[in-house]
Amino acid sequence: MCSDHGPSSSHRRGTIPRRSLRHRTLAEMDIVQDGGRNFGAGGDHSAHLYTSYLRSTQANIPNASSHQWILDKQDIIKERQKDLKNLSEDDYWKIQIFFANVIQALGEQLKLRQQVIATATVYFKRFYARYSLHCIDPVLMAPTCIFLASKVEEFGVISNSRLITAASTVFKNKFSYAFTKEFPYRVNHVLECEFYLLELMDCCLIVYHPYRALVHYIQDMGPDEQLLQASWKIVNDTYRTDLCLIYPPFMIALACLHMACAIHQKEPPKEHQRDSPRDCRHWFAELSVDLDKILEITRSILRLYEIWQSYDERTEIGPILAKMPKPKSPPTK
Repeated sequence: MCSDHGPSSSHRRGTIPRRSLRHRTLAEMDIVQDGGRNFGAGGDHSAHLYTSYLRSTQANIPNASSHQWILDKQDIIKERQKDLKNLSEDDYWKIQIFFANVIQALGEQLKLRQQVIATATVYFKRFYARYSLHCIDPVLMAPTCIFLASKVEEFGVISNSRLITAASTVFKNKFSYAFTKEFPYRVNHVLECEFYLLELMDCCLIVYHPYRALVHYIQDMGPDEQLLQASWKIVNDTYRTDLCLIYPPFMIALACLHMACAIHQKEPPKEHQRDSPRDCRHWFAELSVDLDKILEITRSILRLYEIWQSYDERTEIGPILAKMPKPKSPPTK
């Protein structure tokens, strides 16, 4: 596994220039300006990269969890219809963003690696991709996902008392604007919730993240710390979307790298340096990937940034949580 302390061991907001993303992500790259005709030209280069991905993630294993949990977008929308009776689509997205932030804060309070936090976020999203928000309170599910992910990612078992203390501290000190009461759950609730989470995922607990593929691609393109930092932060941002439920990690990594290249306006080298690994356009043009999928991923990320521009979590999330369907008793299916 790649190191997850990496360029950005915690999620950062405010580091990506929103205007640059909207106007430059695709328009300034020749592979898009020519209608994508050169994107997916194929060749040994892309074959080598894709083969490396298959080997590194074991994606070629039949029924691997990485394939089982690539869901259809329409199925996800269908499952959410009960919640969308009370919430708008933007409200639902803001709830997902909020609880991803809660999981991030819990992970940081417990001093977990970023990959543990990312895995916990994916568990959270997988559960609510199949069940309504009223089935189990997300306030309980968030620390439960952290608890399970810490074991799966071999970070070490977090003691029950430490988990509850961390949750109580985070909810009181960092999210008091959203919750007027103290963290209401105890260890027995977390253990019961963990059972439901394991049952849903059919014990397919290994999660493959875009980080490893991203590091591999940038190494192939040519070491560039600035590009790695920018791409890594965009990958972190994708966990505030449904992308991890819909697309394989390597495609998310490519889309984030593509956006980072555009943000930093990676210019092609001079003519006599045409083979330079810094020529992002040349590198992307050699890949055999579905351009439409990359564009779909990019649009989802840009949509997230658009929401963030006008979203004040401190003032908005309270009324949204008040509209959220509530479980009758914790936890229930």
